[in-house]
Amino acid sequence: MDKLASVIARRPEAQARPREARQLNGVDRLNSEVRIALAGDTMLGRGVAAMLREDPARPLVSEEIIDITANADAFVLNLECCISERGTPWPDPAKPFFFRAPPSAVRVLDDLGVSCVTLANNHALDFGDNGLLDTIRYLDEAGIRHVGAGCDLGDARAPVVLETRGLRTAVLGVTDHPADYAAVPDRPGVAFADLRRGVPEWLTESIGAVDADAVVVTPHWGPNMAAGPLPYVRAAARALVGAGATLIAGHSAHVFHAVEDRIVYDLGDFLDDYAVDPVLRSDLGLLFVVTIAASGPVGLEAIPLKLDFCFTHLAEKDDAAWIARRFREACRPFGTDVRSEQGRLVITWPRCRPARKEPA
Repeated sequence: MDKLASVIARRPEAQARPREARQLNGVDRLNSEVRIALAGDTMLGRGVAAMLREDPARPLVSEEIIDITANADAFVLNLECCISERGTPWPDPAKPFFFRAPPSAVRVLDDLGVSCVTLANNHALDFGDNGLLDTIRYLDEAGIRHVGAGCDLGDARAPVVLETRGLRTAVLGVTDHPADYAAVPDRPGVAFADLRRGVPEWLTESIGAVDADAVVVTPHWGPNMAAGPLPYVRAAARALVGAGATLIAGHSAHVFHAVEDRIVYDLGDFLDDYAVDPVLRSDLGLLFVVTIAASGPVGLEAIPLKLDFCFTHLAEKDDAAWIARRFREACRPFGTDVRSEQGRLVITWPRCRPARKEPA
């Protein structure tokens, strides 16, 4: 399988991993497909950070999962913390949690073969500007791309373009909370959008203008521990698809939600040290692998996960059965058919979709 070659349209100076992509002619490009692994909230701070400080080589994810992500053409996840040894907690007396990982956490991302992380979430600035800027620096040094936060407003909103198998896939990150973390023209922060009021023009224009065959938008939206997508999340997702997004991959709830056509409403959690909700079972999750062609997404595989304290592995037996049952029940109202194939939950989409329009 060809390895991933990524380019950063907005950061040509950042180091790139030595991975090569096949150059395809027009006909081959139309027939080409890429497999993108997608994971939700990945928390490398607090308890996970304590383990990394004690033993930087400690495994946090099973070898079976690493095999799956390594066989994808790209891997994108939500980094639910900053990576830094500096900074002070954000001065908000109502904020209960502050997540910070040591620099050794970058090794975890690198071992997983992570291509790009989104920093658009409610923990990117937990330790202020210094924490965010350190995170960006450590990711750049490791050749791991990042979206959704930056040194200023333009940087935070800019896409990353991943090129593999001759297809160019843009990734855009955005969060609807907290407003205090929003980047401004002269200050670091996140790409913030108050999605309760609708999708802002800057975001729809970014989707339409990006020079890529596919656009993946990864929003951090909605409250924690919501059983399903709220009405405003559903409305925002439809607007993003209408603007030309190829795939929506949401996160924030800490539990996986339904899939509807081009929309994965919530990826759930991937790695954490959180307390377990006994009803929603936040210790059971899914790793998603989406196949995308030049005409759009054509298939999705969801791999059941068990999230123990600071360690994630494949779910088995009763846990896997519970995940399959809940995922089918969540998808049914959206008209999405889910079938089981060799322990994976599979969704197939029609291939007769129109290709993305060329940017103006």
